Amino acid sequence: MRFWRQLRWQIIGAQMLVVIVGVVTLSFTANLLIEQTIPTAQVTPVRTTVIQALAVAALAATIAGLTTSLLLVQIILRSLRNIAGSSQRIAAGRYDERVEVPASDELRAVAESFNQMAEALEQIEQRRITMIGNIAHELRTPLAGIEGYLEGLIDGVLPNTADTFLDMKQEVRRLRRLVDDLQTLSRVEAGQISLHFTTFDINDVIHRVVAQIQPQVLDGCLQMQFASHEHPLLVHADPDRVAQILLNLLGNAVRYTPEGGCITIRSVHTNDEVQVIVEDTGIGIAAEHLPFIFERFYRADPSRARTSGGSGIGLTIARHLAWAMGGDIRAASAGPGKGSTFTLSLPRAG
Repeated sequence: MRFWRQLRWQIIGAQMLVVIVGVVTLSFTANLLIEQTIPTAQVTPVRTTVIQALAVAALAATIAGLTTSLLLVQIILRSLRNIAGSSQRIAAGRYDERVEVPASDELRAVAESFNQMAEALEQIEQRRITMIGNIAHELRTPLAGIEGYLEGLIDGVLPNTADTFLDMKQEVRRLRRLVDDLQTLSRVEAGQISLHFTTFDINDVIHRVVAQIQPQVLDGCLQMQFASHEHPLLVHADPDRVAQILLNLLGNAVRYTPEGGCITIRSVHTNDEVQVIVEDTGIGIAAEHLPFIFERFYRADPSRARTSGGSGIGLTIARHLAWAMGGDIRAASAGPGKGSTFTLSLPRAG
């Protein structure tokens, strides 16, 4: 309350200072002109008349200034009070709070910026709640499996054999993989991931990744085609992180491409960047899912993704790694059943 009173009097004081300065300037100028242009005998009556006129003008200006100042103060303070009150309610957790947009251009810009900030905070809070629910769901699945095995062993339903414990170990590995992915995602989004930049040929990394994932392709009876550029394509990035991104993109292509399908990976370049394009003839992505495909735990096909063991944050990690190296990842698809295309862009060296 004290702040608003101080602000009110500061605005009124500034307005009155303008009036006083104006009156003093007019008085000084009028006296100077009177002494230079009016005969000596007429100086006194003219000066008296001018002073009276200035007094009336000063009184009128003061009244007008005070009235204008009070109106202006009320408009400004009302808007600022609304913003201050809304910010306090947002701080208390009411992220749906918005302020009324005033008619003044300057205050309208402030109010619109505040509402945009409030909307962004509300979206962040919604994503946080959704992410907590998704994490709980993902953790519940392997924990339920482990609990089922333990209950079966206790009740004697399951045999106390190496195969049973091996199945339990698989659930533990799944749980650990999810925890590791969450830790990696947290570090990447916080900018705490370690990157070792160097200049290298992107085709060498592609060859290494293709050789690493080839057994999965053979197991799935798929075809893998690699079309590299005839000349070295030098990029400035972290080769290990680039390999991690490509493994994720190719792993998804293998996971979502049915038997007999084809996966193509090729490298091209533009003036300032190198692109690695991963195309598949898999299940494709519907247009309504494309804008959200890189969000945490988002699944275009939840049932298929869970049965395949994906955590739902691999693409999120991949895109943040690409951003950290000055690049990007884009997704495209002609629709369900028509395959998908993921394009990794990285800065070209030199």
